[in-house]
Amino acid sequence: MLNDWDPDSLIDLWFKEDIGEGDHTTLSTIPETASGTARLLVKENGVIAGVDMAVRIFKRFDKHLKCNIFINDGADIKVGDIVLTVNGSVRSILQTERLMLNVMQRMSGIATQTRKYVSLLEGTNTKILDTRKTTPGFRHLEKEAVAIGGGVNHRTGLYDMVLIKDNHIDFAGGIEKAIMRTGEYLRKNKLDLQIEVETRSLEDIEAVIKTGGVNRIMLDNFSPELTREAVQLIDGKFETESSGGITFDTIRIYAECGVDFISVGALTHQIKSLDLSLKADF
Repeated sequence: MLNDWDPDSLIDLWFKEDIGEGDHTTLSTIPETASGTARLLVKENGVIAGVDMAVRIFKRFDKHLKCNIFINDGADIKVGDIVLTVNGSVRSILQTERLMLNVMQRMSGIATQTRKYVSLLEGTNTKILDTRKTTPGFRHLEKEAVAIGGGVNHRTGLYDMVLIKDNHIDFAGGIEKAIMRTGEYLRKNKLDLQIEVETRSLEDIEAVIKTGGVNRIMLDNFSPELTREAVQLIDGKFETESSGGITFDTIRIYAECGVDFISVGALTHQIKSLDLSLKADF
């Protein structure tokens, strides 16, 4: 998903951050030859995510660790479920425990939140989108968690889609100029990218329709009533996306206005991590 996405390099950075010169607690209390098994225990109902990444973390630190997976990414989980077990060097298990949990708890929290939003749209044709409101360095995994929860990934970064927002429009001197310059830029640089433009009024939408050359129109901070008018005005000529201040309580109302997409920043930046625990298995 990300350009030059290299999970192993990221994991190595995480190890350096967490372990540094050494986990002195583990090294001092656990014999080098000790081996054992730990189980990943679910302590809160939700949707599991990050299983594949957990295995990658274990194996990156110690290729001899053996993982048995009982529940895969995307499955509904309940308190008391065992997601996986890991067997091998106790020192290796203890040194990777917190990192693995941090990744899985956050990803599972995002997947769980996304699934709740998606469930509210059943029976409509509207899809849930994430945003770029992500944790620096963790975007790939947060967006992966959204997909696991049933959402759809918006652009990954500034490089894989053109999204002309309000500041671009204002600095460019208006919607028409911003769109026309974008088209010229893409042609000149031989880039095949989708173009979306943010609108703040019905007048903005009329300007976009008149200018053309875009794929999707974002309706930013529109009321439900204004959204219905906008969808009728656009009349299927462009994809539509509602954005800005849409909550768990109002999302169904916006979906019933007929928009194709609703983007929700809260999927990734207002998240409660799901409670998971790694316990010694005797």
